[in-house]
Amino acid sequence: MSPVKVAFVTPGAYPIPSGNSSSVERVVEKFVPLLRPSVEPRIYGKTGRNLPRRSLVHDVVCERFHAARRSAYVANIGRAIKKFGPQIIQVENRPTYVIKLRHSNPKTKIWLNLHSSTYISPRHISETQLRKSFALADRIIVNSEFLRGLILKKVPEASAKLRVVYPGVETRRFQSRYTAEGEAARRHHRERKGLVHRKVVVFLGRLIPLKGVHHLLAIVPKLIKIHPDLLVVIVGSPFYGSHRTTAYSRKLLKMGERYKKHVRFVPYVPYSEVPGWFMAADIAVMPSGKREAFGLVNVEAMATGLPVIATRAGGMQEIIQDGETGFLINQTEIKTELTAKLLLLLHNAALRRQMGVKSRQRVEQLFTWEHTAKRWLKIQRNEADLKYSDNPELSDENLDPESVSQLVQEKAHEEEQMISYEMGYLNHTPYSREDGS
Repeated sequence: MSPVKVAFVTPGAYPIPSGNSSSVERVVEKFVPLLRPSVEPRIYGKTGRNLPRRSLVHDVVCERFHAARRSAYVANIGRAIKKFGPQIIQVENRPTYVIKLRHSNPKTKIWLNLHSSTYISPRHISETQLRKSFALADRIIVNSEFLRGLILKKVPEASAKLRVVYPGVETRRFQSRYTAEGEAARRHHRERKGLVHRKVVVFLGRLIPLKGVHHLLAIVPKLIKIHPDLLVVIVGSPFYGSHRTTAYSRKLLKMGERYKKHVRFVPYVPYSEVPGWFMAADIAVMPSGKREAFGLVNVEAMATGLPVIATRAGGMQEIIQDGETGFLINQTEIKTELTAKLLLLLHNAALRRQMGVKSRQRVEQLFTWEHTAKRWLKIQRNEADLKYSDNPELSDENLDPESVSQLVQEKAHEEEQMISYEMGYLNHTPYSREDGS
């Protein structure tokens, strides 16, 4: 059977490949090539410096277009997609693109892959346009149960279209510190970064209020009284690929100035340097706010064998097993609980190692790009218009359309329940509070 043609449309914010992009482009770049040979994928994205109009990215064709004017960007991609002739168009994180591409490709299945809650908020799309885009999409993929729950509150009629596919991590790049090679890499990074004989707590991400770095800096005085060898390393800037500052990031710098021996700021680093900072650290802290849909950085930290302390918010509670791979803390008591959990881990090297080993195991079992591709393919293979080639029970010519639709939904539900069982997380758990707990 010939592979299914699938067009992946990126937002046009950053080119692919790029070491300075958001996680949206990274997800596409890492998991799309793994869909072969079942799928013949093609990536559509933004032009970039020294990048040709068309080239191969990990053996996948990538076509690039100018993105200064988004309407022209989407229109040009729509015309290019027509020439490719895919069975599925997957739009990455931009619901409004679904509406435009449906107009230029009326007979093609269109999937929407949402990576965050940002572009379904009133700031970026009206309620009318949101409902229209969801109605026109044949499938809506989200990266967490939290995001699924958020969408159901906004557009409950989209329920049958929603599927969860978790992002992953490249475990060879984010290697475990619990191997001989990993131990050597950790020593190298600690020596190179001047971290020998220090207990290192790391935050890595954008310096925006949502990420909650101010909470971590506020408790530094209490921590260093008990652990004078502590160093808190803040890696990141307010914007991707830039060292530009904001009022908030300058406030953080001011908070850290009083404790220069214990707080180090490292401006935005390319993605290739991220594993090294996690390898050099002892604990990772991600005190993000309630809108954090997934938090890929948590998985990356866990892959290197770090225990992670994060807020009990958004999709992070689907990643971190409280008391097993790290700790989940409540946002209402964030400073008190963060202080207590950090002191516990800073004092207990054996506990750090125990949690770090389990973190790495959890990533290997659930959060690799291979897992992401496998889950995506399961959804694709269950689509009613693909003749159920991998599901013989759905190909019975005697089944009426209503029965077929019901079987498709039942099988999808079974598979998602299995994923939830593996995650230790139940699909039907309601998000009764704003913090997602």
